[in-house]
Amino acid sequence: MSDGIVTPLDKFAAPWGREVELQDVRFDSGLAMLRIRIREGKRFTVMDVDAGTAAHWGRAMAEWARNAGPARSDKG
Repeated sequence: MSDGIVTPLDKFAAPWGREVELQDVRFDSGLAMLRIRIREGKRFTVMDVDAGTAAHWGRAMAEWARNAGPARSDKG
């Protein structure tokens, strides 16, 4: 499977020197995936998820953030 057409959506710093990048990936077949790339130093973790998984994950993360208390301003 080819890498498809990749469109950057967001890129941001995360705690402990990590960097998160979100990309929209559209394959020739019409399949659309959200690619999550997490860089930790020289190591990358890459995960492609479908729209349903992204929506579920997003709701769970938003709920956790609401209950976690104020965000810390230092990332690392």
